[in-house]
Amino acid sequence: QVQLVESGGGLVQAGGSLRLSCAASGSTFSSYRMGWFRQAPGKEREFVAAIGYSDSSTYYADSVKDRFTISRDNAKNTVYLQMNGLKPEDTAVYYCAVRGGGSRYFNPTEYRYWGQGTQVTVSS
Repeated sequence: QVQLVESGGGLVQAGGSLRLSCAASGSTFSSYRMGWFRQAPGKEREFVAAIGYSDSSTYYADSVKDRFTISRDNAKNTVYLQMNGLKPEDTAVYYCAVRGGGSRYFNPTEYRYWGQGTQVTVSS
């Protein structure tokens, strides 16, 4: 069992920045592939970004590419999501998750463990 705790959400004006953190339990964090998803009210959970075992493999949804950056610090058991140029449509609850097997990093069904989420609200 892996426990994930997100933090760093909040209220920000359009054009602003936030950095989300996701701390994972356990001593094998470096063996986890990680992802960030988000869910807005009334909408399905959608893929935001994913990262492999190191910063060399990263993937982004088209809607956040060039604005968001996913990274990890294996020494701190933490994955980050740096969000710049925030837009009102980025408003959602953001979740981090541990990916299981498979190659569909964008598919939430391939993720085994989820955090409780952190709210991000972007005002216009």
